[in-house]
Amino acid sequence: MLRFMDWSVVAMGCVLVLLSLASRWWERTEVRKGRSPDQGMRFFGAWLPLLVGLGLVGARMPSLLVAPHPVIMIADTLDGALWVTVLILVLRAARRGTRARSPRNGWAPPRP
Repeated sequence: MLRFMDWSVVAMGCVLVLLSLASRWWERTEVRKGRSPDQGMRFFGAWLPLLVGLGLVGARMPSLLVAPHPVIMIADTLDGALWVTVLILVLRAARRGTRARSPRNGWAPPRP
């Protein structure tokens, strides 16, 4: 049962990677039609699923393929670095999103 659950995590990672590739393809077709892509949501639509999917696949695949212990340790280290990168990118995107909504340079709407 645990083996099935590990393979389901890998399958979910593969689905996320394919979803990311489909999102990038969809964005390119929209640009060809003359529509402007939403740059603020580009990270969440294309890059976040790709990075999370690669993280899920990279975390489980070496142990499922019965790789030697040093290979599993290297994969776990790379996976940890990927998750830290994802965390930093999400925090930067969230900060950028909140900064875009706040008034700039002390500007306030005129009082009636």
